[in-house]
Amino acid sequence: MTVLIDTPLWPKHGTVWAHLVSDESIAELQEFADRVGLPPRGFDLDHYDVPRERYDELVAAGAVPVEPRELVRRLARSGLRVTPKARRARARDGGTGATH
Repeated sequence: MTVLIDTPLWPKHGTVWAHLVSDESIAELQEFADRVGLPPRGFDLDHYDVPRERYDELVAAGAVPVEPRELVRRLARSGLRVTPKARRARARDGGTGATH
């Protein structure tokens, strides 16, 4: 299992957010998210947005901390990354439920 979490750096909604991804499969990511009780509304096409307050808990549960650039590189290499262009197109077609 390779679930990755980046450094919480993204301010929004009164907290700072990190991203949680799998570099193997969306199914693996969603299994991990279900196991740790992440709400479905935090899923944004290829990652979960997670508040800084849950970072240590997610690392303790098995998420591997990486820098944001490494997270993006590994997600892109896996073929699971949704590009900004595809993300905008999906948002125009009905939204994603993302937190940011």
